[in-house]
Amino acid sequence: MQGAILLGPALLVYGVFSIWPMLDVVRLSFMHWDGLAPVQTFVGLDNYRDILRDDPVFWVAFDNTLIWTALSVAIPPSIGFAIAIGVNQPLTGRNALRAAFYLPVIIASIAVATMWRWMYDPFFGVINAALTALGLDGLIGDWLGDRHIALYSVFVAYCWQNVGVSMVLFLAGLQTVSPTLLEAARMDGAGRWQRFRHVVLPAMRPTITIVVILTLINSLKAFDIVYGMTHGGPAQSTQLMAFWAFWQSLQLHDFGRGSAIAVVLLAITLVIVIPYLRWSQAREAAAR
Repeated sequence: MQGAILLGPALLVYGVFSIWPMLDVVRLSFMHWDGLAPVQTFVGLDNYRDILRDDPVFWVAFDNTLIWTALSVAIPPSIGFAIAIGVNQPLTGRNALRAAFYLPVIIASIAVATMWRWMYDPFFGVINAALTALGLDGLIGDWLGDRHIALYSVFVAYCWQNVGVSMVLFLAGLQTVSPTLLEAARMDGAGRWQRFRHVVLPAMRPTITIVVILTLINSLKAFDIVYGMTHGGPAQSTQLMAFWAFWQSLQLHDFGRGSAIAVVLLAITLVIVIPYLRWSQAREAAAR
């Protein structure tokens, strides 16, 4: 009873501001509504039929979201893990390095987008200026204007901002690795790689699971960095599902189709996250 009393206010706030809006989006996906009319018209599965059959931008956003998610799971956690291992060593100025690597995380995404948009400027940006100074004129490009590379250019900015999150989580996980086990493995003749593989990695499995799940969720709902840098262009080449849902709802005033895209994105998230979480739990249970 006491637990229910203590959890009650938090559950109420969570239900009102998280669960109810989510359920309302599902309901709205079966409606036609421009966001202003007093009446919402029930249209059944028409919104889903429209986005899956008649909306070519949806499939571009779908493909881009898959690419974005794959890159997000592979690159920022890997870099964050490497940095975490580095700043976990007894280095001079270690705390300052940790703060420096984490600093981009606390910068507002729209500010990060603005900064990187300036850096990518084809005429005055620091990236092309640096390439010119190094004599690498052949690598100069229109980073946000070329539809073949724009998505990856935006991802670099996203990666720069989010590596710090993985670093902090991995750094916390590294603190749980028993120094006694590491010393025992060293005394038994295990090399650095063997200690890492057989002692550090097994101890880091729960942390790796958390990082992968959080990275998946954050990558699938990526929005503000695209909004600030390209608005989905050029030629929809940086369009992501979360941004397209926003665009349908608040720019094209079709909240039904926007909600349908959001529901599809939620379904994709659940299809990816839940099996991975169950697989990770089963693997941890088998390792005990």
